[in-house]
Formats: sequence, structure tokens, C-alpha cells
Amino acid sequence: MNTQVSVNSFLHAVGMAALLSVTMLGSAHVNAQGSPTGATPAAAPVASAKAVFAGGCFWCVESDFDKVPGVISTTSGYTGGQTVKPSYEQVSSHTTGHAEAVEVVFDPAKVSYQRLVEYFWHTIDPTVKDRQFCDIGSPYRTAIFAQDAAQLKIAQASRAALEKSKPFKEPIVTEVTLAGAFYPAEAYHQDYYKKNPIRYKYYRTTCGRDARLKQLWGEQAGH
Repeated sequence: MNTQVSVNSFLHAVGMAALLSVTMLGSAHVNAQGSPTGATPAAAPVASAKAVFAGGCFWCVESDFDKVPGVISTTSGYTGGQTVKPSYEQVSSHTTGHAEAVEVVFDPAKVSYQRLVEYFWHTIDPTVKDRQFCDIGSPYRTAIFAQDAAQLKIAQASRAALEKSKPFKEPIVTEVTLAGAFYPAEAYHQDYYKKNPIRYKYYRTTCGRDARLKQLWGEQAGH
């Protein structure tokens, strides 16, 4: 046997064993700690929940809910109808059954669903059917689309309390129902009040939204 070859083979085997040992130790450390040495563990995601409200023009509903502390995001869209992935033109034709609505993502630790429902009442005229202010037709109806049985119970109780207090001569006609599919609206509708502040303000003023809310709710108007 070639002595040199034997020595080289022995050294190679020792080297591979040492390398394997180091690799195993490193893997064990990563597996045990959940991250490499010195790495900061990922922060836990913020808990959130969703609520969906229809209150006429979704530009306005989005603007109103963005003001509420604890609201993480708002998305304008369509819900309550039968057409899958409708376009704005389809919804505006009054043939889809959908209402303009806003999906509100919120932090339950900062604002409760009940508080959002109470706030919603003060941003709409709940006494008119299939319209809001200058916008007429079923796409502009008011509705609360509950995400589950718990939300439905809260919304129904809130509506019952409002009806019992009789703040208006007219009955409350806002729909309270379980939510179906929600379809986000086109990109140009998202954050419209931020992208087009002058046009938005002109629309909201000429539509008489804030004037009617003040007439209905006084200082409680949520806008």
C-alpha cells in the first residue's frame, strides 16, 4: 500500500468529519433559536378585523372612516349584488344589485366594531331608500354588511337602539345583512379624496352631504 496515499486518505476523512461536525452544530443552533446568531426575530403581525359599510358615494365613506383612530385602511368597492367582479360602469347601470361600499380594516384593540357601527350612523341619512343625498338608485343605498354572526348581532342591536330612540320622524331603512363577496373598485376610485381634493370637495359640497348630515345629527355628524 502506498503510505502517502493512506496518510492523505486519513487526513481527508478527519477533515470531512470536522466539517460535518461544524455544520451540524450550526444547523442545531439555527433550529433551536429559530434564526441565525444575531438575527432579530420577526415582529408578530398586528391583529386586524374587517367591516363593510355602504353609505352612498364610496369616496365619501372612505374619507369619513379614514379619520377614525384605529382604522388601518379603507378600500372602495362593490358588494351586495349578483355580478362577479363588476365594473364601475356596470354598477352604475343599476343592473348588478351591488352597492358602492367600503371595506374597513381596523385594529380591534384600538376601536371596536360597535364603535364603527355607531360612527357609521352619523355619516349617513338612514331614512331614505336607494339613495344618499344627490345620488339616486340602488347602488347608493345604505347598508351594513356583517362579516360574521357576531358582527350581525352587534349591527342589528345598534339599529334597534336607533329605532327605539326615534331621532327622526321617518323610519330607519338601512339594511343590515351578512356580507357576500366584496370586489375592490378600480384604482382611480381608491383614495379619490386624496388624489383629487378640489374635485372631491366640490362634489361633496354641491351634493349637500355635510349640510344634510348636520341637519340630521347636529354636532354628532361624523364627517
